[in-house]
Amino acid sequence: MKHNHFKDKVVVITGASAGIGRATAWEFAKQGAKLALLARGMEQLEGAKREVEAYGGKALIIQCDVADAEQVEAAAEQAERELGEIDVWVNNAMASVFAPFKEVSPEEFKRVTEVTYLGTVYGAKAALKRMLPRDKGSIVFVGSALAYRGIPLQSAYCGAKHGIQGFYDSLRSELMHDKSNIKTCMVQLPGVNTTQFGWVLSKLPNKPKPMGKVYQPEVAAKAIVFAAAHNRREIFVGYPTFEAIMGNKIAPWLGDYVLSKNGYKGQQTDEQVEPGRKNNVWEPVSEDRGAHGTFDKIAAKKSYTLWASMNRKIIRAVAGLAVVAIVAGLNNKRS
Repeated sequence: MKHNHFKDKVVVITGASAGIGRATAWEFAKQGAKLALLARGMEQLEGAKREVEAYGGKALIIQCDVADAEQVEAAAEQAERELGEIDVWVNNAMASVFAPFKEVSPEEFKRVTEVTYLGTVYGAKAALKRMLPRDKGSIVFVGSALAYRGIPLQSAYCGAKHGIQGFYDSLRSELMHDKSNIKTCMVQLPGVNTTQFGWVLSKLPNKPKPMGKVYQPEVAAKAIVFAAAHNRREIFVGYPTFEAIMGNKIAPWLGDYVLSKNGYKGQQTDEQVEPGRKNNVWEPVSEDRGAHGTFDKIAAKKSYTLWASMNRKIIRAVAGLAVVAIVAGLNNKRS
């Protein structure tokens, strides 16, 4: 993929004010893209816009709650009116509640589902309304290892990601049936060092944290930008993602057992939650916290699994040469 592949292309990112969405905006901006940044918090959106422009992109900020289909449709209309035809739509917005299911209210569960799952459905609907008549465009679904392997304390979020996976399977097969030229990809992510752990609704005694190995949001962003340019079915980021998804296919019972033992402690730090902690489930937090969370010291800046996925032609070529060399060596021994 050329460094300026997305120059002057119009890219819509939901959940663009923080975390993975914000880091993804940086990556597109570096290629000179025109970005429509969708989120609820104006202060965070303005911070993201300044960064996009510093990286060489153009930014349009649109306040939007993706749980509202009419707001998503209006945002898409504004993006095309002010920036031009939408080339890429990144469904990234999410919400979560950290708590045992028995402590999650129906209203909280519904809200997480509407933002994370239905927000993705509404985004895809708005994007396709414009892309289908033109028979071009790209839709990226930001997924998770949790789309395949649910974990304790995040039942609403895991359920929403599972829902996105099923919806994506249906949509991709329909587009293939119609011989559509619209690209789709679902990027499955590991734990990422984002601001969500600082403002997610949590009912845990200690501060929440990502489960397992943690990666910086820039790693996820690189995968999303790559996905937007290629019609890959899925991209796995990080070995923990591959391990969780493949492990769950082989022995889901083992995942149940391990997570029942480690899933509670593995998602909490040793620090107690401070009184009056803010959360962004119902309203945005009125402060700009950037893209990174508080786990910079332990977050990985690279994913070799992602590199292998992005460079699979090289991997295949090297593997092919290795096979040729082995066969030649065996033939030499026989002769």
